[in-house]
Amino acid sequence: MQKPLLLSLLLLTSVALTRAQVQPTYKDKPYLQDFSVKYYADTTQTSLLQIAADRNGVIQMLAKEGLRHTSAGQFLYPGKVVPDRNYRYMKDKHISALTSYENQLVYLTDQVVFSNAWAGTLFSKHNLPKATLFAGGKDFTFLVSDGASLELIKDSKSLWNGKLPDDSAIALAFQANANQFWILGNKSLYKVGVQDKKLSKVLTGTNFTAFDITSNESKIVIGTLDGILSFDIPTGKQTGGINRKLPVTKITVVKEVNGKVWFGSDLGAFALRADGKFDYYFGERWLPDNTVTDIEKGPKNSVLVLTTKGLSQIQFKSMTLEDKAKLFDEQVRLRHIRNGFNSQLTGLNHGDLSSGFTEDSDNDGLWTAMYLGGQIFRYAATKDPYALQNCRESMDAMERLYTVNPVAGFPARSFERSGHINELHDVERWQHAPEKEWDWKSTTSSDEVIGHIFAFGAAAELIDDPKIKKQAVMLIDTVMSHILKNNMYLIDFDGKPTMWGKWHPDYVNSFPINVGDRKLNSSNIVAMLQTAYHFTKKEKYKAKAFELMNKHGYFENMMRPMNIIGRAPEDADDHAKHMSDGWNHSDDEMYFLGYWGLYRYAFNDTLKAQYKKQIIDHWQAERPEREGAWNIFTAITNPKEFDLNESVWYLQEHPMDLIDWVIKNSHRKDIDQLEPNFRKQTTKEVLPPDERPIQRHNGNMFTLDRNGSNGTGEHSAGDIWLLPYWMGRYLNVISAPQK
Repeated sequence: MQKPLLLSLLLLTSVALTRAQVQPTYKDKPYLQDFSVKYYADTTQTSLLQIAADRNGVIQMLAKEGLRHTSAGQFLYPGKVVPDRNYRYMKDKHISALTSYENQLVYLTDQVVFSNAWAGTLFSKHNLPKATLFAGGKDFTFLVSDGASLELIKDSKSLWNGKLPDDSAIALAFQANANQFWILGNKSLYKVGVQDKKLSKVLTGTNFTAFDITSNESKIVIGTLDGILSFDIPTGKQTGGINRKLPVTKITVVKEVNGKVWFGSDLGAFALRADGKFDYYFGERWLPDNTVTDIEKGPKNSVLVLTTKGLSQIQFKSMTLEDKAKLFDEQVRLRHIRNGFNSQLTGLNHGDLSSGFTEDSDNDGLWTAMYLGGQIFRYAATKDPYALQNCRESMDAMERLYTVNPVAGFPARSFERSGHINELHDVERWQHAPEKEWDWKSTTSSDEVIGHIFAFGAAAELIDDPKIKKQAVMLIDTVMSHILKNNMYLIDFDGKPTMWGKWHPDYVNSFPINVGDRKLNSSNIVAMLQTAYHFTKKEKYKAKAFELMNKHGYFENMMRPMNIIGRAPEDADDHAKHMSDGWNHSDDEMYFLGYWGLYRYAFNDTLKAQYKKQIIDHWQAERPEREGAWNIFTAITNPKEFDLNESVWYLQEHPMDLIDWVIKNSHRKDIDQLEPNFRKQTTKEVLPPDERPIQRHNGNMFTLDRNGSNGTGEHSAGDIWLLPYWMGRYLNVISAPQK
C-alpha cells in the first residue's frame, strides 16, 4: 500500500523545479580523425620488407622480388601492391634497402647508395657487397652495414669501417644534433661519431629487435622480444627498467613519426599518446595483416604501416563532428536503407561493400526508430529539408509495420516481399500479409514499442510538418490503445501476448525487486502513457499511468536505485533467474529511449523532479562505459554534469570503418582486466570505440574481442552515431561547426 504522502506527490500538478543549471556546450572545432586506406599484396609473388615515401607523395616498397608501389585504393575500397615499373632503368639494380633521406627516395645496392633525386648525382660506392642496412647523415654521409661489418662513406670514399666486437648490427639511425650514428645489435647499443670516428658501446641487453631516436634527439627507444626500454642520450644511461605494459610486447619496429612514437609488433601497431597510454591498431579495420615489418612517415600527415600482406596508410584528416556526420549520412543512405528501414549490410566478401545485401532484423522497427530520432533532431536543429525527407521515408516504413498485418494496433517486427521466408531470419516468426506481395514478422517485443514511442513523440513535438505530426500522434494512439484495450499486453496474431510485450502488474511485479525487468517495464510503460496523454489528451492514458504508479507500485519500482539490481534470489522462479544472469545492456537502451518521454512529457513538475533523480541515478551507473548516447540522453534533464567530454570522446573516437572485422584486445598487457562480474565489465577503463568491436548501443562497451566472420557485414551509422550526435546538436550541448 502506498503512503498518502506519495499519492499527494504524484497528484500535484505545478510544483516549481529547482532553477535549471546552465549546461556546457562543446564547440565543434576541427580535430584529427584517423582512418585507414589499405593496399593488399599478392603474397605468392611479393615478400614485403621496407616502406618509404618522398616529398612528392610517392610511396614505394621494397620486396625481396624488387620495388613495389600502390595501385588505386581509397577508404573502404582497398587498393593493391603491385610491381613498380615507373623507372624501368632501375631494374638491373640489386636493391637491398631503401629509405627517405631529406624527403627523397634513396636506395642501397650491393655496390652503391644512389637516388634518382638531385639529378641522379647521389651515387656513392661502398665495399660491403652483402649490405642490407644504411642510414643517412649530414651532407650525404651514409653508414652502411651487412650486419657483420660497418662502413662510413661519402662521395664514394670510405671514411671509416669497423665491426661490433661481440654482436651483429640489426638497425642504424643518425642523430643530427650530435653528428653521430647509432648502431643497434641483438644485445647491445653502440654509437660512432662522424668526426672522431670512435665506436663506443653504451648499453648491453638481450633480444633487441628495433630502435629509433626520439624526443628531439634526446632519447633512444629500443624494442625487444619482450617489451621496450628507453636510453637517455645526455646521461648515457638507461631510463628505468623494461616496459612490458604494452598492447603487445614482441616488438618488430620502432619509429617516431610527427613527434609520436610508433611500434610494430606481431599483433598489430600501436602509438604512444601524450598521456602515456597507447592507440592500438589491430586487425583489418586498420591493417592488411597484423605482422608489422616497417613503419614510416607518409604523405599528408599519414603514417605508413607495412605488414606481411600489404600496406596500410593511416591518415589523420582534419574534420569537425558535422563533417563526420555528413560522411555517415552518406553511408546510411547509400547502403543501409531497405524498405525505408535502417538496416545492416551483410554477406560481404572480406569487406567488399559491393558484394553485400541489406538484411532483415528482429528489431527493424527499433533501429529505424533510433535513426529516425536522429533525423528528427537534425531537422529540429537545422531545418534541413533533406533530413525532413529522411523522416518522411522512415515514418512511412514505421507506419507500415502497423498496416501490413491484420491485427489492429499491433506493430510487426518487420515486413518483406513474399516468397522469401526461408531466406529470412527466424523463419517460424514470419506470417503472410493480407497483401499477397508481402510477409510480416510477428512476436514484437517491448524494446520495439519503446523505440516507436520515443521516435513518434519526438516527431510529434519537433517536426513542423503537419502531415508528419498527425501521422506520429496517430501511431502513438494506435499502439497505446492496443495495449490498454488488451489489459497492458501486446497481443499477437494468435490472440496471445508476445513473449516480451507485457506491462500488466501480474507480470511486472512477479519479478523480485532486484531483477531489472520490474524497474524497466514500470519505467517504460509510464513513459509511454505520458507520451500518449501529452499528444492525444485522452484521459485514459493519464488515469492508467497513475493507477499503475499508485495502486500497483510502479512509481516505487521506477525509483528503486540501480545499485540494487542484481541476480534473482535462490527462491525466485527460473524466468527471473534467467532474466538476471548479468547486466542487460538492451535494458539500458530501453530505459534511455524511454527517458525522453518520461522526463519531457511528465504529468507535472513534481514527477519531473523525481524522474530526473531516476535518470541521474541510472546515468551514474553507466558512467564507466563513456557511452555517448546515454550521456546525451541524460542531458535532457539539464543536470550540472552529464560527461560532455566523454560524449565528444565517443563521437570523435568512433571508427569511420563500421565493418565487422575481427578484433582482439584480451591479450593486451597495457589494460587492467577485472575478474568476472555481474556488470560484465572486463577492464578497469573502457577502450576507445575504434579499438573495440563495432556495437550498437545495446552492446557491452567492455567487450574486448570479436572472433570469426571477418569482414562479412557493415553496421549502419544511423542508430550508432547519428542519433547521439544530432540529439546533442538539438539540445545545444554540441555546437554547429566553429571556424
